[in-house]
Amino acid sequence: MLLREVFTNPAFSDKAIVSANGFQPPYIIAEAGVNHEGSMDIAKRLIDEAKEGGAHAIKFQTYKAATLASKNSPAYWDTTKEPTTSQYELFKKHDKFWKGEFENLKLHCDAAGIEFMSTPFDVESAQFLNDLMDVFKISSSDITNQPFIQYLCKFNKPIILSTGAAFTYEIMEAVSWITPFNVPLALLHCVLNYPTMDQNAGLGMIPSLATLFPQYIIGYSDHTMPDDMQVLETAALLGARIVEKHFTHDKTLPGNDHYHAMDKEDLKRFVISMERIQRMIGLPTVTSLPSEEPARQNARRSLVAARNIAKGAVITETDLTWKRPAHGISPRNYNVVLGMHARCDIPEDTVLLWSHLE
Repeated sequence: MLLREVFTNPAFSDKAIVSANGFQPPYIIAEAGVNHEGSMDIAKRLIDEAKEGGAHAIKFQTYKAATLASKNSPAYWDTTKEPTTSQYELFKKHDKFWKGEFENLKLHCDAAGIEFMSTPFDVESAQFLNDLMDVFKISSSDITNQPFIQYLCKFNKPIILSTGAAFTYEIMEAVSWITPFNVPLALLHCVLNYPTMDQNAGLGMIPSLATLFPQYIIGYSDHTMPDDMQVLETAALLGARIVEKHFTHDKTLPGNDHYHAMDKEDLKRFVISMERIQRMIGLPTVTSLPSEEPARQNARRSLVAARNIAKGAVITETDLTWKRPAHGISPRNYNVVLGMHARCDIPEDTVLLWSHLE
């Protein structure tokens, strides 16, 4: 499924976690960001491994340090993991990819069978990325950037907006800038800690966003450590229809976003978990399952002769008890059987059949 189709698919727009079609696993975006570190070979490897892991899309980031951060912008990440203390200096290390490189990556994504995305951080990158993708992703860091949000909306494509570090009124304000353009919108809960501790994941905001913004798709952009992927799993069970998580080819690499990213094995684990949950939930129809048929036949009870019953005798309460299996007359017919006559001699402990009675 392509991301643009998520906005029109009832299984994704339905706010119920389990819809008429059962549990719908989320659309998965592997956030490669700039974990390619300027290497086209690594970028293509990230694409291939994201596809192998089961992601629907891979997303990069497109920026130039000079237009993104002033030279005195301080770090807001864990400097014990990424020691660079200047945003400008960090971004300068990873801003070498531009139009030609992303066109190349788009072609590689098409060949691999995975959707290409990249978050633009300036007008120029937005212009050339518009030709490469069907949906625009807006970073949490731009949620108060009214002119840029409105500029992206003019492309008349669906918008995915992350809501990290935002108060409700700021999300509402950003949404108010988008709604006049009448473009499809998804809001992703996000916490801007790198990494986010599990106890700070705030996953309860996912259903809260669904309540506050019932007309929009709600998702989750995750910065927790991958571990067993249960944070992302819980987010999906709370209603996240799109999930995004940083992605790397090597979690042991120092710095940048490698240290809190998932790899292809983490991704596979999550996809398998979602498939298992989908099977466990099944369809929201109250009915007996085919697998329960042996229990229906053998664990339920039948009416049974509590004593020897002579041919022609009228069946009374003292003649009846109920035992397993359910191969005979169901106890639901107890009142019907009372007053009937025995058609033959019925030994004690006989499972009663209609052929025994008249």
